[in-house]
Amino acid sequence: MNKDLTQGRPDGVLWSFALPMLLSVAFQQIYSIADSVIVGKFVSGGALAAVSASYPITMIFMAVATGLSAGAGVVISRQFGGGEYARVKTSSSTAIISASAAGGAMTLIGLIFSSPMLRLLGTDAGIMDDSVLYLNIYCAGLVFLLLYNICNGVFTALGDSRTPLVLLIFSSVLNIILDLIFVIVCHWGVGGAAWATLIAQGLSSLISLFMLIKRLAGMEGGEFRRYSFSALKSILKIGVPSILQSSFVSVGNLFIQARVNAFGVDVIAGYGAAIKLNTFAVTCFTTVSNAISSFTAQNMGAKQVDRVERGLKAGIRMMIVIALPFTLLLTIFGGETMGLFTKVSDAAIVEVGRKMLLIIAPFYVFVGTKIVVDGILRGSGAIYAFTTATFVDLVLRVALCYIFSAFWEETGIWMAWPVGWIISTGVSFAFYKSGRWKRC
Repeated sequence: MNKDLTQGRPDGVLWSFALPMLLSVAFQQIYSIADSVIVGKFVSGGALAAVSASYPITMIFMAVATGLSAGAGVVISRQFGGGEYARVKTSSSTAIISASAAGGAMTLIGLIFSSPMLRLLGTDAGIMDDSVLYLNIYCAGLVFLLLYNICNGVFTALGDSRTPLVLLIFSSVLNIILDLIFVIVCHWGVGGAAWATLIAQGLSSLISLFMLIKRLAGMEGGEFRRYSFSALKSILKIGVPSILQSSFVSVGNLFIQARVNAFGVDVIAGYGAAIKLNTFAVTCFTTVSNAISSFTAQNMGAKQVDRVERGLKAGIRMMIVIALPFTLLLTIFGGETMGLFTKVSDAAIVEVGRKMLLIIAPFYVFVGTKIVVDGILRGSGAIYAFTTATFVDLVLRVALCYIFSAFWEETGIWMAWPVGWIISTGVSFAFYKSGRWKRC
């Protein structure tokens, strides 16, 4: 069901719109975490480290998928908010075709360069073979990754956050079932976890595509074009900066991973488990930001700028409600949460992750607020401001990671997160307060 975000109280509209998206993220992160939990519990700490070593590289591919999705989402939200339904169909079709082509190219690149990338990061020789295996299987499914994210972005742009939720619940449950079968019953180890993700994601993306095509076919609007270079240009105008923004973060994570790798397998495994828990929290904040972007884009398309300002306040209130439980859980019960990923004998891995979470989780309110403000900037089309604010955060965290770790070893790496978040939050607010986003 398509939803008009230009009517109703912003608080109620955003909660109604974002809640299914948040549940989708929860299921998505659960099945991402399931890979690490199952290989850590039923294979070994080394297997957990192998999956963790591949994680920053997979996030680069994810950056392209989410960036294209964000670009398509903002463009289609504006068109939908303005009642331009033929253009909605043209942009959707263009996005689907472009994403499929990009996914094929990324698969080829990933398969060729997976091993060199892992070696460049200084991946431990003892986990190299498993890391390459996991990454190669992951890369084989990149077409499905991009296709699912584009379909999800179009559904969200149309105000429908429930359909992606249903599809993700299906994919998550299937992934966990296949994880258990392939890893525990078939004893395929790290490769089994990767195959489970590929199969579940592939089926979900194809079902999503079928449902979206049916939805668009039933939409009024007259003739449309299957592919339009002008539509692609509009999508890339938003999508490329979003890709660069996400890629900046992902490349930064590669540098951080390289620094983490210098401290041995226990630190790699502990960091890998803790960063997935951290990603769970931050992705929830990003989901609120995506809802704010769609809200902003629709209301900017309807010439309701004052409603966007009210939406920011509603978004920050929503983010605080979401951030506080994560802070309390990961600060107070960080050790117990980390224990889900490992065997009882892997106490050193648990301690690494517990200490990291204790340092970064208290600052979730800062990063959550920043991400919500960034949603306004992106949804309004103020891409320069959006990209700059993110780049500041990235540069600070990477630079401070190396500086602090020279004095406090791996603890210094964790300390870089809150310092970068606090400063970049101020930068995002400065761009918002300037008011230039209103004229984009």
